[in-house]
Amino acid sequence: MKYPNEIFSFVAALILWGLLFGSISVLRPIKNKQPEKFWLIALALNASTFTLFSAASTLSLTLLTLANTCFIANFVYLGLFCRALSRPVTKYIHILIFVGLLSFAVFFEYLRQQGTFSERVSLVSILAAACFIWELIELSHLKKIQSTQLRFLFYTIAAELALTFARLLALYIEGAPSAINLYQEGAISSAIRWSWLGIDILSYIAVLGYWMERLGIENIQVARENQKITELLKEKERLIYGLMKANKTAATGALSASIAHELNQPLGASNINIQFLKMKLEKGVINPELGKEILDSLEADNNRAATIVKSLRSIFSEEDSNTEEVQLSNLINKVLDIVKPELKSKNIQIQLRADDDLLIRVNSSEIEQVILNLLNNAIQALANIGGLTRRISIEAIKVGQSVRLSVSDNGSGVPTEFKPQLFELMSTTKQAGMGLGLWLCKHIITRYSGSIHHEDAVGGGAKFVIDFPPPLIGSTAN
Repeated sequence: MKYPNEIFSFVAALILWGLLFGSISVLRPIKNKQPEKFWLIALALNASTFTLFSAASTLSLTLLTLANTCFIANFVYLGLFCRALSRPVTKYIHILIFVGLLSFAVFFEYLRQQGTFSERVSLVSILAAACFIWELIELSHLKKIQSTQLRFLFYTIAAELALTFARLLALYIEGAPSAINLYQEGAISSAIRWSWLGIDILSYIAVLGYWMERLGIENIQVARENQKITELLKEKERLIYGLMKANKTAATGALSASIAHELNQPLGASNINIQFLKMKLEKGVINPELGKEILDSLEADNNRAATIVKSLRSIFSEEDSNTEEVQLSNLINKVLDIVKPELKSKNIQIQLRADDDLLIRVNSSEIEQVILNLLNNAIQALANIGGLTRRISIEAIKVGQSVRLSVSDNGSGVPTEFKPQLFELMSTTKQAGMGLGLWLCKHIITRYSGSIHHEDAVGGGAKFVIDFPPPLIGSTAN
């Protein structure tokens, strides 16, 4: 029986090694690492067992000790696999297993040299039966999983347990001599052993089927989740489309209100001047100098309104602006002349520092509108600051090759919650208005490849800083 045993063991080893290497690629997507690891170890130990059984009689019978140690270890790790399916295995158990297997190897080697074959088979059979009973108990905890493959594994392990006792019984019934080894075992007990091996291979195939079953379930779940995600993305697109339509309507209304608010300032000033002029005409007390002053104010207010309309038209029609090189200080002084009456009435001091020969290539009317918006914001911020000295600082300097303009006040500053959206269309800290001013300023400045930003002024208040590119290399509006 020596060579048939070696051949059968070698064939069994090939089958088990094939299952092992075929399983590695299957188990890569599995997320639960402990059961996967224990099962692969058990399968590798079982394949090693029959590899050693096929070589022991040719190389050295000492390999039988190592083979039987791997044999018992494979059942232990299959039991750990069954346990890990329901709860984690602690490191303490690993230490106990290592000590137990080492003790088994020492004792088995002693029996191989001093004991009988029946004693060795009895030891291995009893330990294997104990492992089978443990595995069945662990699997009985998994009835709620409803896995066909695990139920099949339960039945194969139960069959292995029955065949283990049957082989042990047959061995004693045959009355084999005490000096024989595995390769001289009787026909009946050998037949039972090989039947057991076939069931054992089916057990591992059942576990592989369980992994395939899990992968199939996970793939179905992934497909369902992907379908849900796709539906959610479609719903998100529909919501975004609806919000964009609603936002477009709201933005149109807000923009209309904002334009009306921006135009209201020059038109309101014009209306006051017109009423004043009519009153003087009715009383007949108007003189040429006063009439000229009122008409100049009306013309200035009219130009301001025209500038706003022109700026908005250029924004939405993307028409080219007529740019030219201008002195920044001249633009600042021109705007200061416009707001001088309001500054005087509200007792606001102006601190002006403007370097000479600061040239920028822009459309003068648009930049005047930007400066005017910043000054109006500063004036409104200083309207209710109490008894403090009201002050607006304007600074125009050269920074490297760029020209920097800053407008700051000593008011209460911009609230923190408004800072991130300060230059957005419908963002405003004012009770009236819809936030067109700063948005329009930023749009105009960026048309000339410049930048505008806000920062807290030293000592409190708000500071707006504009950087213009050099006139010779700065891009014109488009």
